[in-house]
Amino acid sequence: MSVNDLPSELSSVRSGEGPSSGLQTTPATHESAFLKACRREPVPHTPVWFMRQAGRSLPEYLKVREGIAMLDSCMMPELVTEITLQPVRRHKVDAAIYFSDIVVPLKAIGIDLDIKPGVGPVIAEPIRTRADLARLRDLTPEDVPYVTEAIGMLTAELGATPLIGFAGAPFTLASYLVEGGPSRNHERTKAMMYGEPELWADLLDRLAEITGAFLKVQIEAGASAVQLFDSWVGALAPADYRSSVMPASAKVFDAVASYGVPRIHFGVGTGELLGLMGEAGADVVGVDWRVPMDEGARRVGPGKALQGNLDPAVLFAPTEAVEAKTRDVLAAAAGLEGHIFNLGHGVMPTTDPDALTRLVEYVHERTAR
Repeated sequence: MSVNDLPSELSSVRSGEGPSSGLQTTPATHESAFLKACRREPVPHTPVWFMRQAGRSLPEYLKVREGIAMLDSCMMPELVTEITLQPVRRHKVDAAIYFSDIVVPLKAIGIDLDIKPGVGPVIAEPIRTRADLARLRDLTPEDVPYVTEAIGMLTAELGATPLIGFAGAPFTLASYLVEGGPSRNHERTKAMMYGEPELWADLLDRLAEITGAFLKVQIEAGASAVQLFDSWVGALAPADYRSSVMPASAKVFDAVASYGVPRIHFGVGTGELLGLMGEAGADVVGVDWRVPMDEGARRVGPGKALQGNLDPAVLFAPTEAVEAKTRDVLAAAAGLEGHIFNLGHGVMPTTDPDALTRLVEYVHERTAR
């Protein structure tokens, strides 16, 4: 499908300004509630955004994605722009998150992979030996021109609303590469980590280089913050995380430290790792719904903002129950240095979009200063 074949709904995106160079953090964006919370400054209200807010829960998303494969959609700037803007228009969230997928940088450097519906990323030739590492070449801005173009279009449209860039963390990317796809128990991943520690360390180091480069492209194009997703790292014990994963994650955060944009770190089932995830270099640590926000703050320690953490499944309950659970989250977060309201993981595909809109309104009204 070519750019000219995009649905008519994207005509307004086509007519927007083209990409511009340099950082796009305007005074208005800098003073947004989201970035203030990231910096642990006083906010007019608790900012809200949702992981997977741009996606399958929205009928307008399903309409514009119809007939377009996931990876193809990530490489079409007009479509990326439209999808990223959809939840901002509908829900009035305090930040947009760039529409992409964590395997996009791997695809961009030539790894043969596909995202299979109902399965997830599938790698044609998994990384299993030292010789395989040669396939993980450096990523350059020329590999992902569609990212620079889309973010330029987005910053022109978003105005004072910050744009969050993101990438997959080295451990999660390594898990997909080593296993060949999603894995419940990460057998091959852990076998390499424990049995071939030098190969494992070199693999994560290469992925840290690629991930850092991918985040740099997004920041230089105009992203106001970045989030590192470590979706599978909750499968590890703290000691293994510290010795075998944390150095690579820290390398990613170090790679973008000089830009001065907030760096968010999120993982699933990472209650036992929260302190270490903060140590890796994040300015904001995401907390899933299994750990109360005040306990999360205790584990992370001072000097960090926190993000989270309503259970996504709560949104299927009646409005009164959603509001009660939201009050619990806000109460637990009341003493935090900085709090960004989010779900404890991503929006589920069958979530009622109106429930999300009501939730944003409720948090804004409940926390108005």
